[in-house]
Amino acid sequence: MDYREFIQVTQREGGIGGDLAERAARATLVTLAERLSPGQARDLLEQLPAEMKPWLHTQRAAEGFDIDEFLRRVAEREGVDVETAERHAHAVFFALGQTVSRDEIADVADELPQDFAPLVAEAQCRFFDVMPAEDFLAKVAERAGLDADEARRATEAVLEALAERIAGGEVDDLIPRLPLALHGPLRRGRATSGGAARRMPLDRFVDRIAELAGVDPLEAREYARAVFATLREAVRDEEYFDVTVQLPPDYHVLLPEP
Repeated sequence: MDYREFIQVTQREGGIGGDLAERAARATLVTLAERLSPGQARDLLEQLPAEMKPWLHTQRAAEGFDIDEFLRRVAEREGVDVETAERHAHAVFFALGQTVSRDEIADVADELPQDFAPLVAEAQCRFFDVMPAEDFLAKVAERAGLDADEARRATEAVLEALAERIAGGEVDDLIPRLPLALHGPLRRGRATSGGAARRMPLDRFVDRIAELAGVDPLEAREYARAVFATLREAVRDEEYFDVTVQLPPDYHVLLPEP
């Protein structure tokens, strides 16, 4: 695939104009180069059109940032908001997968953390569906009878408390299954626990949600039920099982019926 075709694919997949597609491709690949080792960046640029090679040229060691920081940098370089940058990055990764070999994409994936999985899936032409944040929050709002702001506050409180309760590795697996706007509370909870699963009785878990959301424990229970029910819809069955299997039996009053 030549340069013009790469930009055309990015245009089509991102639903954007030619100039913006070029800016998106440049911003995404320059940022990707910052995340890869110099050797891997060099291997990748060797399979790209000549016009794009300078975007991936680097002699600096890989920076260990996560997907949120990746998208923040892409957005800054593009001059767009993070949600737009996320959509554009998906289009660029799809075009990348059409341009370089499968083995090269696999080598790139090996250097990226788990939370890059949705972008890697684009490059590998695999289906990786993430429920949009507005849909997730709307479902929580409907289930708990909340307005939009209350639904966001409820969702963030439950996810943060959950991330404090379960193992850090499971939080890392859950992050790419949820929209970018919901990564923050999961990362905060993981940071609070240090990545170690915490023993937390049901009442303490509910109290923690109440504390984070600024509501009483009765409301916090309803928040938890609404968020867990929505989480079950949003992620794959095996991922939901991996999360909830870490919770003791008394937590089942907060979970949807099987």
